[in-house]
Amino acid sequence: MTEIDAKTDALVPAWLHLPDIAEMLDVQVTRVRQLVRDGQLIAVRRGENRALQVPAAFIDGDKVVKGLAGTLTLLRDDGYSDEEMLEWLFTPDQTLPGTPAQALSENRGTEVKRRAQALAV
Repeated sequence: MTEIDAKTDALVPAWLHLPDIAEMLDVQVTRVRQLVRDGQLIAVRRGENRALQVPAAFIDGDKVVKGLAGTLTLLRDDGYSDEEMLEWLFTPDQTLPGTPAQALSENRGTEVKRRAQALAV
């Protein structure tokens, strides 16, 4: 969990608070915190009260977006910080097209993971 700079914050179109995610996933908020601790979600402190928030694009209805956890693991293994991962996930990529986060939500995780693996080269 990290603070976020204005540039990265501006890339992410919408954010959710942990209790809202817990409600959407129909789990306790402690389970959402565990997902963050386990690296399956990225939460950053933002807003006036510095509350933990997760990009809304990471949640698809009542589940975490398919392929997100694996992509985050690849990026983390490449040495990316949470903020760098957010920047990469929400920066438009002409070859996808769209952003990696958008591609994940459209079930194009294989393409996203391929690009994430290429970053290590």
